[in-house]
Amino acid sequence: MSIEFPDLPYAADALEPHVSADTLGFHHGKHHKAYVDKLNAAIPATAYEDLPLEAIIARAHEAGDAGVFNNAAQAWNHTFLWHSMSPNGGGQPAGALADAINARFGDLAGFQAAFKKAALGQFGSGWAWLVRTSSGVDIVTTGNADTPLTDGVTPLLTLDVLEHAYYLDYQNKRDAYVDTFLGELINWDFAAQNYEDGSAA
Repeated sequence: MSIEFPDLPYAADALEPHVSADTLGFHHGKHHKAYVDKLNAAIPATAYEDLPLEAIIARAHEAGDAGVFNNAAQAWNHTFLWHSMSPNGGGQPAGALADAINARFGDLAGFQAAFKKAALGQFGSGWAWLVRTSSGVDIVTTGNADTPLTDGVTPLLTLDVLEHAYYLDYQNKRDAYVDTFLGELINWDFAAQNYEDGSAA
């Protein structure tokens, strides 16, 4: 069984002017596709061959199989990233997720400040995440291909902070890219659904 390279959940130009079609073309069509292609080249005739992507990540992580883990986790992280952004993004969370965010961060502004601090503080390649934990919600960062899937928490949304995610549109201004994500692109509906799905976590 090969791992499918997923389409974007919207048109390549749907996030403009915040993220350009050129950026998504390179980020999704080149970088993301390369992770899937490398993974599919590595797993035939191995214990991973018939596993779904999340199971590959778990098994490779347990086995210390960095080559398979890195490509599998990057493939998963990027698919999750596309859904963490929406052409109709921004606004505010609602319902149980809003309650959890307010309990942890005080209010939406508190969450935004904490998320931005985490995203700007992640050195080099990596990710900023909102996750559901056993006690509520939290913000974590991971480096390179690492993913909260291996840490016993439920990812709710993420932002890729490696320069290939934003350099064509923002050059070296990671702070402006993070602000735009938080204000214009963040997909609270996706995060809320993940929060509900992780209620047993």
